[in-house]
Parts: sequence; structure tokens; C-alpha cells
Amino acid sequence: MALLLERRSAQVLPDRLALTRIKNDQRFFYETGNKTMGGRAARPPQESRDSITRRFTTRLLSEGYLLSEGRMLGIQRMIENEQWDMVIQPQRGLLDLRLGELWRYRDLVALFVRRDFVAAYKQTILGPLWYLIQPLLTTVTFTVIFGNIASLPTDGLPQFLFYMSGTVVWSYFAACLTKTSETFVQNANLFGKVYFPRMAVPVSILISNLITFLIQFGLFLAFVLFFALRGADVRVNWLWVALSPLLVLVMAGLGLGFGIIISSLTTKYRDLRFLVAFGVSLLMYATPVIYPVSSIPARWQWVILANPMTSIVEAFRYAFLGAGSVDLGRLLYSFGFMLAVVFIGAVIFNRVEQTFMDTV
Repeated sequence: MALLLERRSAQVLPDRLALTRIKNDQRFFYETGNKTMGGRAARPPQESRDSITRRFTTRLLSEGYLLSEGRMLGIQRMIENEQWDMVIQPQRGLLDLRLGELWRYRDLVALFVRRDFVAAYKQTILGPLWYLIQPLLTTVTFTVIFGNIASLPTDGLPQFLFYMSGTVVWSYFAACLTKTSETFVQNANLFGKVYFPRMAVPVSILISNLITFLIQFGLFLAFVLFFALRGADVRVNWLWVALSPLLVLVMAGLGLGFGIIISSLTTKYRDLRFLVAFGVSLLMYATPVIYPVSSIPARWQWVILANPMTSIVEAFRYAFLGAGSVDLGRLLYSFGFMLAVVFIGAVIFNRVEQTFMDTV
């Protein structure tokens, strides 16, 4: 719907109030289509349409446009008959997480995933090879220090496979936690310029880290095959292999939940940024990454088992190497813990994202 107005010797084709105005000599074009606020369609309250009409006509008159009574009526009808896609409200309920927006912005999530994955080792000599070099160097270090020097048990598995399995699994969880914990601080400039669901950033981090995890997990499977062909005592449990995507889901949920909680708190307490990397390193030693649960004295095992990542690491080793133990009750505990952390994190994240620009 268009309305032709006169401005001295120029013409203007205004549609409703829009954010973009293109000026070409003495011609102005008001962008046609849904009104957008930072990329998000908006609908003003019904009672404010008269005020919008007055503000719009006042602005046109102040800029020298000639408005007859018929044109004033046309502007009013144009505003009243608009079709709006979405409602923006300054306040929303604590549990109004608007998860449906993530699906509508799935293309943006895909762009973030590509950005995170491609830019990770951009302008490096070895490039994507670092995705393979990192777990290899970490596994070799653990094998030398904890396997050969400290002589920690590995449940009869080859030391290299034992440490690589723990390293690959733990790296995914740790990367999800540390990177999502900086969501608000690292993206403050972007969040201040345009609207999109803030949860799109941590979700894209989970997916980009998942790609890295799959690459490193493929490397781990290649070594499993190599050691199996050499006669190592490796037994694959196909049932738990089929259930391994659920284990990845629990890991991702734990990393997301803890990450967005910390990210929300760091908007006010920047000390947490320094605590995260240090805390994740310490937490690794409370997880059976470099030792099996069976090597822990019985009276202290409850401390290790309270860690929700313990059952996940043990289940992965049991699925692909045949060592360790799997307890359904512990896995359900980890799953329930993950749901609770994600829910609490999403609620806090939803609350903080409405006001964080005032504190970041």
C-alpha cells in the first residue's frame, strides 16, 4: 500500500514508519514491508495507533510535505491495516524463554556456527590440523606423565586409548562451558546493535564444538581400530554405541547450562571469567579422565560419582573400549542434573539478557 505525497518539486513514496530511509537528491523512499526494530518485526499496541499517526503526520509536515485531508485519511488507514508478524514487549515473564525464535533464526545460528568453526584457526600455518594435533599432544602428555611416570591404572586398556577417550570427551564439555560462559561479554557490541535471540550464540557454540568433537572422535575411532588389529583387549559394546548420541546430548546440556549461568553472572561479577578456566582444569581431576573410578577407594567414590560427568566418561569408555562400568541410575542422575542446570541457566539468561547492556 503506497501513498503519494508532494514536497515542493519532489515526490515521496512513504509506507509506514520504518527504520531505513534512502535519500537520493530530493527523493525519499520509506522502506516497504514490516516495521523492524533491529531486524525484528514489531507491533505497537492497538491504543497507540492514533499517536503513531499523529507523530508520522507531524514529521511529514515538519519536513515540508503537503498533506490534504484525503492524504491524512490515507495515512491513518495505512497504519491501521498493517499486518504485523510479531509482538515486542518491554517486559516478559520469567519463564517466557521464547525458544521458538531459535528456529526462526536458524539461518543466523548456521552463520554463527560457520564463523566459529572457520575462524578458530584462520591465518594459521597448520589450519584445521590443529583439531587433530591438540588431542594427540594431550594424550601423549597424559600417557607419559600419568601412565609411565605416575603408573596410574587404566583398567587393562592400552594407556594411549584410555587417555584419548577421556581427553576427547572432556574437551567437548570443557569447550562448551568455557566458550558459552563468555556469551555476553564477548558479544556485547553485537547485542547492542541488532536484535536476535541471544540464546542463538551459545547454541551455535554447542554446534561448532560438536563438529570439532566429531573430528576428534573420528581420530579416536581410528586408533581404536589400529589397536584392535594389533590384538589389544578392546571390546565394543554396540548397544551403548547406539546410545552414545544421548551421552553427547547430556554433555552438551551440562556445558550449556553451566556456561549460560556463568555468562549471566559475569555481566556483574567479572572475576568469574578468571575462575572459569581455572575451575574447569580443577574439575577435570574430579572426573575419571586420567584414572578409572575403580582405582578410587570405596569411601571416596561418592565424591567422584557426585560429578555428573563421571558417568558420561565411564559410559563412553564402556561403549567403545569395553572397560569401566555403566550404572543406569547414575546416568539418570546425570540426565536429571543436566535438565535442572539447563532450566535454571535458561531462566537466569532470560532475565539478564533484558538488562545486561546497562552493566556490561
